[in-house]
Amino acid sequence: MFPAPTPDALSTPVAWADASGHIDGVNAAFARWLGVSARRLQGQPLAALEMEGDAMARFLENSEHELLRLHRMALGMPGEAPRFAEGWLSRREGGGWLLEAHPVDEFPSPDPTQVLPSALGAALKGLAHELRNPLAGLKGAAQLLARRAGQRADNEDERELIDLIESEIGRLNTLLDQLLSPAPQRPHAPLNIHVVLERVLRLAETEGGWSVRLQRDYDPSLPELPGDADRLTQAVWNLVRNAIQAGAASVILRTRVEHGLRIHDHLHAMALRVEIIDDGRGVPEELAEHLFLPLVSGRAEGSGLGLALAQQVAREHRGTLTYRSRPGHTVFTLLLPQGGDGEEERHVH
Repeated sequence: MFPAPTPDALSTPVAWADASGHIDGVNAAFARWLGVSARRLQGQPLAALEMEGDAMARFLENSEHELLRLHRMALGMPGEAPRFAEGWLSRREGGGWLLEAHPVDEFPSPDPTQVLPSALGAALKGLAHELRNPLAGLKGAAQLLARRAGQRADNEDERELIDLIESEIGRLNTLLDQLLSPAPQRPHAPLNIHVVLERVLRLAETEGGWSVRLQRDYDPSLPELPGDADRLTQAVWNLVRNAIQAGAASVILRTRVEHGLRIHDHLHAMALRVEIIDDGRGVPEELAEHLFLPLVSGRAEGSGLGLALAQQVAREHRGTLTYRSRPGHTVFTLLLPQGGDGEEERHVH
């Protein structure tokens, strides 16, 4: 499991306050954005940062509120020039408040999810260095197990598990390389989506500690998909693991083909639909509006990165990731255009 990133690892301005609404701290990005020192902000009423109106003050006075969405809100300290932001003010786990501000001058889109790649990249880059040493130790242990297994005749099952360990270590090292030294996205190659899903199921079976029924509902006639098998594996594995951690007794992986489907502003002749269906607790209502943002998690020990990564992978494949949820029935749907970049698409006006 990834360790939780520190606020200063984020490029997104973030401030956090106690239950009374007084600022406990801010990250470096927040202080830079407002143009004041973090020490000056310490202990100030969070609502006092609002320079036009009193939406935050009224929100904080109502103990039943969980989330306030900021729509081009003017924030700043008295005597300073206002800064405009989109974002959220939300209740923190264990009490208190979290303010996440996306400066509109830097991110002109009114949809904060459009800034996901930069915010997520900053958060993950701080984690990459911490993962290097544990992965090196795991790789050495796997190589030792492989040598021992090679000395025995009856070792087919062990060899399969060792291969899986080595494959996953290689995939994680590749991910770390991409985080530490960003490079252009590698070209997509034809792949069988069911090979990706089988790899995810194998990961779920071998991680252990869970009592969950994993089921397949595949359309065997699906054509190959141009994509990145490692990235898709990461995305689907995050979705399956989230379902299991939400208390699911059953998880179904379903594949279907869609014809004449609109994704974003394009109409695609064919697309693949991958659904991850579970009977767990469902998505908490208070997280519904910002579920795919980094650092948003329904679990105290969660990193809040799994769904954000999954959505980013969907975008890399020109697709979408959506969900519908109620207690006992949650479906995450990954739509992936079947054609490559060279395939003709019709723009929808």
